[in-house]
Amino acid sequence: MRLFFTAFQFLTIIPLPFRVNYQDGDMGRSMRWFPLVGLALGGLLAGLHYCLLLILPEQIAALLLVAALALVTGALHLDGLADVFDGFGARGGRERFLAVMKDSGTGAIGAVALFLGLLLKYQALLHLPAGVKCGGIVLFPAVARFSQVLMTVGSRRARIDGLGADFISSAGWKEASIAAATVLTAAYALLGITGILCCLIVSSFAWLSRIYFHRRLGGVTGDIIGCTSELAEILALLTIIAMGNKLQGLL
Repeated sequence: MRLFFTAFQFLTIIPLPFRVNYQDGDMGRSMRWFPLVGLALGGLLAGLHYCLLLILPEQIAALLLVAALALVTGALHLDGLADVFDGFGARGGRERFLAVMKDSGTGAIGAVALFLGLLLKYQALLHLPAGVKCGGIVLFPAVARFSQVLMTVGSRRARIDGLGADFISSAGWKEASIAAATVLTAAYALLGITGILCCLIVSSFAWLSRIYFHRRLGGVTGDIIGCTSELAEILALLTIIAMGNKLQGLL
């Protein structure tokens, strides 16, 4: 359970009532439980959504879900989304891209990407079909955190420092296998074939992103992993919406 709580402490700002004693390599090895932490976040969001709908309109409830997810995760991956898109907007090669991502400030392109990402997530949550809404809310954070595992295991480090380097150095295929088993089991249990397809599409996106950044920057960083996770959340929700609408049309 030490590795699960290590993952929980990294991915959320929710305090634990006890101290977790870390060992060397625990950060990377904890990635095996990233999808499980994602499921816990999704369960929290689903419960919050149910309670909010008792007193608020759906539009406000969906917006508060976006805010709640950003809050409990400390906006960790949102920062990566802005930094990576600032890197895309920078003129220059690999070193310039990495330097812009490392800068603590947020530029215009990063701000626009952040705004559009949050808006897309809000609209996607709002338009989840009724038949898959609860399952979709529970699943999408888990699938996105599985994308972090795929971006990390077996990757090269674009920088030798930073949190991304710590994870890459100690996460292996055992972590990827356990994470895959967890997310696929949950996906099928929650949404059936729609859940499996969601996992496959997000996994493909993560692999393509990984290939791109290895060619562009020679590897990945923590910001890149976080950016991919944010985009994976949106992609997972859009896939669930598309499949849910298609299934409703067939009934």
